[in-house]
Amino acid sequence: MNYSAIIDGSEASLKNFLRTLPGVDQVGAESRAAMLATRSIKNATKSYAIDLAISMVDLTTLEGADTPGKVRALCSKAMRPDPTDPTVPHVGAICVYNDMVSVARQHLDLIGGHDIPVAAVTTAFPSGRASMPVKIQDTQDAITAGATEIDMVIDRGAFLSGQYGQVFEEIKIIKEVCGEKAHLKVILETGELVTYDNVRKASYLAMLAGADFIKTSTGKVSPAATPPVVLVMLEAVRDFYSMTNVKIGVKAAGGIRTTKDAIKQLVLVNETAGPDWLNPGLFRIGASALLNDLLMQRMKMRDGRYASPNYVTID
Repeated sequence: MNYSAIIDGSEASLKNFLRTLPGVDQVGAESRAAMLATRSIKNATKSYAIDLAISMVDLTTLEGADTPGKVRALCSKAMRPDPTDPTVPHVGAICVYNDMVSVARQHLDLIGGHDIPVAAVTTAFPSGRASMPVKIQDTQDAITAGATEIDMVIDRGAFLSGQYGQVFEEIKIIKEVCGEKAHLKVILETGELVTYDNVRKASYLAMLAGADFIKTSTGKVSPAATPPVVLVMLEAVRDFYSMTNVKIGVKAAGGIRTTKDAIKQLVLVNETAGPDWLNPGLFRIGASALLNDLLMQRMKMRDGRYASPNYVTID
């Protein structure tokens, strides 16, 4: 479908399009997500799923107390999650605040992590409440410092008050700032969108405006990446692909802390969007504590016993 023929970025064209989207069956979405969560997998598949999940982790630190030393340590862990086992894959990306992008990029390059992208949260993360010039400068600063992935937040207040044109235009402008230098992940902050219908509408707004990924949450608001929300977003990227032949990624962030949680996400991806999305180029998990649990479960499968929790670093 040629969306440019029916959507010109105006409030009227966006509202007309969004009205055509089918409503989300809340009971159906929650029931399907719950059913998929009961799927069991064999040990051989579990080993593959754990490594796949590790490769999809955006290893994240977004705290006011972040220091260069902490970020360097996190980058080393991203490159070699288990220093005793070189078969463990590196993570999908490091995700930090703007002022830590250059620290992360320089350290990753120093230790051979050239293939690990640095993602920066921008556009007045996590609130999104700033003027457009500030959001543009925020994004440009991150790219100049070496970020090749930008995680921007939408203005949820604008979305919830029906100002879809404003939300669309802001995403479009930030995408233009990214150009060919950085992939754009658009954070919907689904915990503040209230309904699944709004999650679907926001997903389409972001994709139509040029997002490379749609992301559930900042990790600062609860609920975040609940299975039904991720299901709705996966349905959106699947249907968008069927209409445009363009594949958009999904990043689930917030509340995914255990291997069991991560594997549930992978089942959702496979059964909803399809196996093409089972790669770090189209699915990511924003997390910090999750990586340790994945490593502990991997050791259990390898050695037949759990290692001491002290075996993995505390981030």
